[in-house]
Amino acid sequence: MSINNYIDHTLLKPSATKTEIKELCEEAKRYRFFSVCVNSFYVPLAKQHLSTSNVKVCSTIGFPLGAMSTDAKVFEAVKAVEDGANEIDMVINIGMLKSKNYVAVYKDICDVKLAIGRTPLKVILEISELSKNEILKGCQICLDAHADFIKTSTGFSNGGATLTAVKMIKKTIKDRAKIKASGGIKDLETALKYIDAGADRIGTSSGINIVTEKNTSVLNSDY
Repeated sequence: MSINNYIDHTLLKPSATKTEIKELCEEAKRYRFFSVCVNSFYVPLAKQHLSTSNVKVCSTIGFPLGAMSTDAKVFEAVKAVEDGANEIDMVINIGMLKSKNYVAVYKDICDVKLAIGRTPLKVILEISELSKNEILKGCQICLDAHADFIKTSTGFSNGGATLTAVKMIKKTIKDRAKIKASGGIKDLETALKYIDAGADRIGTSSGINIVTEKNTSVLNSDY
């Protein structure tokens, strides 16, 4: 599979304009990325501009803190799907996970997944805020709640993806869910390392740089 097909082409900054979202979509079509990842407000605009392409629309939910009510996350997720989102990236309730209120964390994820049905759900752990044990527990809760992906980071916290975390997550979840590595992945070499470590998707705002690096031997490989 081409490296292009691993990439969720991302623009999540609060100052993103309509013009920038349109440019994001045009870039995603030009470079044949898997999806664009946008905040839920911009899902209709992205869907409109991608309607004649195979590029999917991914919407963030409860972003970037994850600290809103479950009902709010459910409403946002359902609205995003109605507006045309093909995938949902929700932020886990980090505070509840760290408080060991695992029932609340499970319900938060489970209610969103039930509300969106077969639409793929990625749950963002925000690994920079968690200990190793908290990451492992978060993974197990995601599996129990039938999340489709576990995602490393929002890109808005103290750190992004790490190879150590991705390898640990892969060892824990095996093939029961997929992995999206995001946060700080800006070049082809790094992206390939994450794929080798078990990532099924790469979330990045540097997708163009990744796919246009002058390393044709790698670009024409199985990736």
